[in-house]
Amino acid sequence: MVERFYPEFEAVYEERYQERYGFWRPIIGTVVRKFFECGDLKHGFARVRCPRCREELFVPSSCRVRCFCPSCHEKRALEKAGWVAEHICAEVSHRQFVFTIPKRLRIYFRFERRLLGELCRAAARAVITVYRAASGRPDAVPGMVGAIQTFGQLIHFHPHIHALVSEGVLLPDGTFLALPKLAIEPFLKLWEQEVFALLLAEGKITEEVVANIRSWKHSGFSVKC
Repeated sequence: MVERFYPEFEAVYEERYQERYGFWRPIIGTVVRKFFECGDLKHGFARVRCPRCREELFVPSSCRVRCFCPSCHEKRALEKAGWVAEHICAEVSHRQFVFTIPKRLRIYFRFERRLLGELCRAAARAVITVYRAASGRPDAVPGMVGAIQTFGQLIHFHPHIHALVSEGVLLPDGTFLALPKLAIEPFLKLWEQEVFALLLAEGKITEEVVANIRSWKHSGFSVKC
């Protein structure tokens, strides 16, 4: 399907899709071309020999691209998950957080990708503030690994944050202080404040926009854990 339709898709993208989905990023073409070459012996391979039986075989090179090639991405995800579990996470309980923003605000992250990193930092600040308040320790720090995801279930542009967060905080002396399950409301309130502050500082929105979104019954902000 990709081989059949990709050339036409790239040719008509600017005219048919750019206004809605953002400018064409060169990395797209690079990823697709690598995908076409993935597993093809003509584009490189390793010669492997069993030291016991002396049997040989050729192992084709893989493209190693993220979020496009199913086999390469799955391998990368499993390897990264194992590495994070072994080398990053302390041996304490963790939970997943998911931070989302209103549809009205997503466009600002589509055309200025550097803001995605700031969005992740905003989520971290919200977690740190709530955890410090709950622990009563302003010097405490939770363990947190945040990942940016830019698409939703319908493969539409939907920037949001998945985060692995410890169920407690680390004190300066290395002691881990476990916390009970906390209410979502403080996280949600701070997350909303952080995103508004970010976009206001960047000049993307005005106070009138903030007031309008806050007047909605369902603002579009959410925090799940």
